This record gives sequence, C-alpha cells and structure tokens, in this order.
Amino acid sequence: MYKLYTFKKYLIGSALLIISFLSSCAPRKDVVYFQNAKSFETKVDTDTFEPVFKVDDMVSIFVSTFDMEAVRPFNLTNGSSLNEQSGGGTPINYLVDIDGNIDYPVLGKIKLLGLTVEEAKMLLKEKLSGYLKDPIINIRILNFEITVLGEVRAPGTYTVSGERVSLLKALGMAGDLTIKGKRDNILVIRDFNGTKTYTRVDLRNKELFDSPVYFLTQNDVVYVEPNKSGASGALGDSRLGIIMAVSSLAVSVGLFLTRI
Repeated sequence: MYKLYTFKKYLIGSALLIISFLSSCAPRKDVVYFQNAKSFETKVDTDTFEPVFKVDDMVSIFVSTFDMEAVRPFNLTNGSSLNEQSGGGTPINYLVDIDGNIDYPVLGKIKLLGLTVEEAKMLLKEKLSGYLKDPIINIRILNFEITVLGEVRAPGTYTVSGERVSLLKALGMAGDLTIKGKRDNILVIRDFNGTKTYTRVDLRNKELFDSPVYFLTQNDVVYVEPNKSGASGALGDSRLGIIMAVSSLAVSVGLFLTRI
C-alpha cells in the first residue's frame, strides 16, 4: 500500500511539474529590453538623421513672402493657373518622378532625390531668389508611412506626422510586441529607389540606439518574428495540446489508482 501511495504521489507530482514547465512564460533574458543598460548611465544623442526624398514621394511645397501677389505663381492650387490671381482650391502636391525630379511652376524640373527637407528648402530658396525677396519655404513629405507586421498587438500601416520616427516609437504605435514576439531579431526592410536593404536589430541590447535603422525612413517595413511559442501557436498550439494530453493522462491514471 505504501508503494502504491508513493507511486501515485510521484506520478501526479511529475505531471504537475511537466505542466508547469510547458506553460511557463518566456525567460527574462528573452523578453526584457536594454538588458545591458546600467543604472544612471548617460548617452548623449548625437544622431543628426534626417529622411531624404525618394522616388514616388509626394511632396507639399508652400512659399510665402511679404508680397503674396508676387508669390502666387509658385503656389498653384487645383483649378488655378499662372494667370489667375484669385486663390481657392486645394494646394497642388508634387510627385518625385523616376528621375528624382519634381515639375515646379515657373522653375521647371527640380531634382530632390537624395536631399533632406532642409537641403530642398535651401535649393528652392536659391532658385526663387531671382523672383522673390526673402521667401519662406515650407516643405513636407506627405507619404511618410511605416508598416509594422508580425507579433505586435496592432499590426498595420501608420502615418508619421513629423519628419522622423524611431523604431521604438513605431513599435509603440503598433501596441508593442506581444509576449510571443522575438525581441532579438527585429527586421527592418528599407527600399531606396528599387534597392532593398534588410537589417536586423536586438531590442534587448542598448546598442540598438546606434543602429542605422533606429530612425526609420518613409515606407520602411518592420517585421517582428514569432518565437518558438508563437510559431507553434500558428500550427495549432502544439504545446497546449501536450499540456492537455499530460493533464488528461494524469487525471485518468490518478482516478484509476484510487480504485485499486
């Protein structure tokens, strides 16, 4: 009788241990961000990253000066022409063509490809200096969007309102990683005029802040790979099946032994 009791106790204890092991959360080392950052450690941000214009970018340009009549030909709107003196309509946006140019009124073709917003402002100001006195130029990239896919809480495409966005902010916009997201292998896919680059970063390491993809550019894609648990979940959650099978076996054997 004592041996039987010992055997039952051993069997049930083993089953519970297996269940606990299989259903346990991911280890800390796989989940926690910036693990090698020390307390009160200081990092001076010297990153001067600015996005540059790419082919197919939609660009908004508005020019102003003290004499708004003089500037009117450079601020065309839908339904207006160079000869119209009345405003109205919506501002015309400019597409960066396959050669990297926009077709700007009066000035003609202007190459923006590879320039930052500030560099484009300086270029336009130089070209407008023969027509306008002290022009103020406002330029925005209208199609600044990033896409976050994979093991995040809200995958999708997000519009960026400013001139740059960090990888961490992009992940925050998507609701952060799920517990099944692989934090050491985040993939950033970047396209620059038909050439794609693939860069992987580790959120657990503070060196992330020095990565060339820490600041994203327009139309970047961020992909969060599922860990082993997530991958098995996509195949029907085999781990849960094992847990249920072991639980069922433990209960069945326990009931059987109680009748002996």
